[in-house]
Amino acid sequence: MQLFRIGDAGREIPVARVEESTEVFDLRPLGDDLDPEFFVRSIDRAAQAIHRGELSAIATMDELRDVRRGAPLVRPAAVVCVGMNYAAHAAESGAEPPTVPVVFFKHPNTITGPDDPIALPPESEALDWEVELGIVIGQRARYLDSPGQSPQHIAGFVISNDVSERDWQLSRSGGQWSKGKTFESFNPLGPILRTPDGFSPTDLRLRSWVNGEPRQDSSTADLIFDVNRIVYELSQFMVLEPGDLINTGTPEGVGLSGRFPYLRPGDTVACEIDGLGRQEQRVVLAADYRDARRHG
Repeated sequence: MQLFRIGDAGREIPVARVEESTEVFDLRPLGDDLDPEFFVRSIDRAAQAIHRGELSAIATMDELRDVRRGAPLVRPAAVVCVGMNYAAHAAESGAEPPTVPVVFFKHPNTITGPDDPIALPPESEALDWEVELGIVIGQRARYLDSPGQSPQHIAGFVISNDVSERDWQLSRSGGQWSKGKTFESFNPLGPILRTPDGFSPTDLRLRSWVNGEPRQDSSTADLIFDVNRIVYELSQFMVLEPGDLINTGTPEGVGLSGRFPYLRPGDTVACEIDGLGRQEQRVVLAADYRDARRHG
């Protein structure tokens, strides 16, 4: 099943479709939005309600082609990020592959729609892109006994662009990375949240482009810590709550490598993961961001 949100920024409605149908169904009878409460109470009922005819079809996918897509997740308590989780990316960053997960956090208000603009911070010279597989938690996870328990705590998977400002992340960091990760608009998410039924995250191709030119091209098979291991490891030192987002790391091919220029106003970034769709953002000056998001 695919969960997503459509409509103007701040007025999105939650909808869903099942794989064998092009019809899109209104989820509001099951919950106000794709928020933590929905993942606790309603996500398991959604597909059943569609099959039983309990939800109304509001459009087809073709009819929604030009409708704005919002992030398929709202108001998570946490955005937890795993860094250096592809060996080749660690190498291009000048680091050894980690032996334990490297963890940092983003402010949840960095989440934006998959096609909303990215705001270039004032004086920024090192704005970078990072296509990542995102995990959304469905059930509270604490002190799991093994990685094998992780799947029952996962609500679904999503494309996440872990946008980074490398100067703030590294030179002005004070020893941690979050300063370069939490500017507004720094986590475009979506377009869909895909539930785990019939979907495996073990070997998904993930790619990114800047101005139509290829940048990243890898597979989740190359993750150092795979999806189940990540959820297990995080549960050993924090309680993961329903609706929390986990960004699992990015492969090689980012601006930090020195092989490509950093992003500038007017550039476009596209990210794609097998089975999860495609997102695309335009870079704008921070001063122009609010207006660009409203009319973009």
